[in-house]
Amino acid sequence: MNTLRKRYLFALLAVVLPLIAGCTRHSKSEQYYLIATNTAVPYWKAAATGFAAAGAQYGVSVDTRGPAGLNAQAEVDEFKAMVARKPAGILVSVANSQLMAPEIDAAIAAGIPVITIDSDSPESKRLYFIGTNNLEAGRLGGRRVAAVLNGKGNVVFFTNPGQPNLDERLKGYMDIFAGYPGIKVVETFDIKADPGTALDKAGEYLERKAPARVDAFICLDSRSGANVAEAFKRRNATDRLLIAMDVDSDTLKLVGDGTIDSTISQKPYTMAFLGLKALDDIHHYPVKPLDGDFGLDPYSPFPAFVNTGVALVDKTNLSAVMKKQREANQ
Repeated sequence: MNTLRKRYLFALLAVVLPLIAGCTRHSKSEQYYLIATNTAVPYWKAAATGFAAAGAQYGVSVDTRGPAGLNAQAEVDEFKAMVARKPAGILVSVANSQLMAPEIDAAIAAGIPVITIDSDSPESKRLYFIGTNNLEAGRLGGRRVAAVLNGKGNVVFFTNPGQPNLDERLKGYMDIFAGYPGIKVVETFDIKADPGTALDKAGEYLERKAPARVDAFICLDSRSGANVAEAFKRRNATDRLLIAMDVDSDTLKLVGDGTIDSTISQKPYTMAFLGLKALDDIHHYPVKPLDGDFGLDPYSPFPAFVNTGVALVDKTNLSAVMKKQREANQ
């Protein structure tokens, strides 16, 4: 009987001890930061929710920081301030890679793991990138524009030049338009970090007559779409094409009423959720040296890129997307 009891006890310990270890591995003393480009927009609120959800699962401390408005230097300053706190790891979306790359490198040199999400800084020593294939996001939108315009028309873009993810989306669109000589990009408008400027500029574009008539309006950031849509509504412009970016509630309503033809959906929640888990893994299973050339190393413990996916949302699948949003917000 004693032998049976011992066997039972050993079997029980074999099951229970790993569970106990899993529970005690994490600690609230582990601090992780997400540095966002603009904490005021719904896109980053979704990312913060994913970051917090992963933190709650692991029982670690998380905090989303960044400027409440697109300001690349303010974001860099916030990043530097969080590095000074010596956290267990940092996720960052890069508004300006030229400004941020040296600070990422300094954090890595100090032994702080840094992973980029949403907008990358490939020239930095960040460990890897989690986010959208922004080239493919642009190509997806470009194929939609080409189909609706039947391969012919004047196009304008609204963007923040120099922001890596937006620049890649623009390139993706241009890759597609290269196959349609009838599609002319007549202007790329710099919103200068203020999506509200898109309202007035879109109004100007809508006044142009043939042959300068603008047929398609493409917004590469998450907020310009609603402003361009307002210009459409004020002028009852129902004969133009508007492509937006992301799936905040305002944008989805405008897809529903037909003002916006379609929008390109990303997964900020997923980016931050996976990002926290990746940082936690690196914290508990350190890689040395942290500043190795992981892109060249065929035995690297890190991928170069984790693609979280994109989708085109229009009236055909709008209800499914809105249902998921309602469930997430309950």
